[in-house]
Amino acid sequence: MKFLLTFFTVALMALASPAWAEISRDDATSLARQATGGRVLAVEKIEREGRPVWRVKVLTPQGEVRLVLIDVASGRTL
Repeated sequence: MKFLLTFFTVALMALASPAWAEISRDDATSLARQATGGRVLAVEKIEREGRPVWRVKVLTPQGEVRLVLIDVASGRTL
């Protein structure tokens, strides 16, 4: 009986968590800051080549406005 309870508990936990985690808006903001050293002005989720990406507008320390695209699924900067 204890084995069945443990088995079902582990099975439910596995089903409850996603196979992969999406990068949140806050994570995208942090990644863009790290990549540029700048200040984030805006963040929005868009689609690029059929995949969701975060479009992060950053003001760099040099005063330039730069767009950083971050893949929602992997967190990679594109």
